[in-house]
Amino acid sequence: MLKNNFFNFKLKNLSFFNQILLLRSKLFFFKIQRKNLKIFKFFDDRRIGSLPRILIASIFIVFTFYLLPLISSYTKKNFMITNEFQNNSKSILAYTLNKKNEGTYSDNELNEKDLLIDIFSLNDLETDTVRLNASTIKQLFEDTDYKLDDVRQKKLVKPVALTLLPAEIKMIENTKKRKEFFIQIVLPLILKENNNIRLDRKTLFNIINKSNNTKIEKKWLKNKFKQYGIPSKDLSILKIRMDEIPVSLAIAQAAKETGWGTSRFAQEGNALFGQWTWSGEGLKPKEADENKGHKVMKFNVLQASVRAYQRNLNTHSSYENFRLARAQLRDSQRPLDSILLSQFLKNYAETGNQYVEVLQKIIKQNNLKDFDDAKLLPSSIELESLT
Repeated sequence: MLKNNFFNFKLKNLSFFNQILLLRSKLFFFKIQRKNLKIFKFFDDRRIGSLPRILIASIFIVFTFYLLPLISSYTKKNFMITNEFQNNSKSILAYTLNKKNEGTYSDNELNEKDLLIDIFSLNDLETDTVRLNASTIKQLFEDTDYKLDDVRQKKLVKPVALTLLPAEIKMIENTKKRKEFFIQIVLPLILKENNNIRLDRKTLFNIINKSNNTKIEKKWLKNKFKQYGIPSKDLSILKIRMDEIPVSLAIAQAAKETGWGTSRFAQEGNALFGQWTWSGEGLKPKEADENKGHKVMKFNVLQASVRAYQRNLNTHSSYENFRLARAQLRDSQRPLDSILLSQFLKNYAETGNQYVEVLQKIIKQNNLKDFDDAKLLPSSIELESLT
């Protein structure tokens, strides 16, 4: 054992605590040559006594023991990052439901076919539809006693779901009548899609509140993650995206995008909301290059257009703030205010804030908020046979 002045004192002259520290110091410096440590030369030159040396050594030892757990934790964390794995035994419901934002994701990860697969299926089922003329549709509304004045008062809508817009709608010269006719056509379609989403939300919350899920429920979740473009399979994001669009806002956007049902895209492609596509079937804008750019998405039935519109607002990154604002209204148990939410749709059109102002003007001038709390009556075989 090395002998040096550092340890040359009597243990009995020290307190019990200092004795322990001294013993630790002996163990720590047991195999270290004094001549190789410059700190001892520093002590000797300045004639620093034993007790100060013990104090400094003790601080050094305590600091070392304090750092060791931190170094170990850092090393372990980096190892886990470079060797990341998933524990598949954990339930999919382990995701937090209290996130304040939707998280990060890349639009490049989203597949348009996955997002719209149910919409394409709806198109395939309705390829032999017949376009009714305006007079036939008006008669249908009269026969079923479907009037907007009654809807504003009773909040009940007859389930008259038309598949195509009548070509004669543009020939209705009275602006008020043309607008009311258009609203009568699109209102049941919008309510039906909101009903679908409402049922899906009910299923989602039932799944969330269960500790174990069936295979059918897990498969349902898998499909919904695809439909709502969530490759991370984060339930908190699904909860935010899977929600309704205010009826008044949807009507206003349909009116703006189609000129109250008179546009070429609406008449030829059942495109009520002017949605773009780069891979699906669509109509080329007249001013667009024939071989480049987007097309306006084309649908076989109006219902598919409404569903695609809602899916667009509920998935595209441009409308994330819209969805977060809607979620905040939900959390505070407030109604979905179309005027408030319209402020977050400036990216829907190139005119930006001007587009928002137009939407708000349409909503107010036509009292569209009257339809926000309307309910769709159950359909009957007799009514369905008429359409």
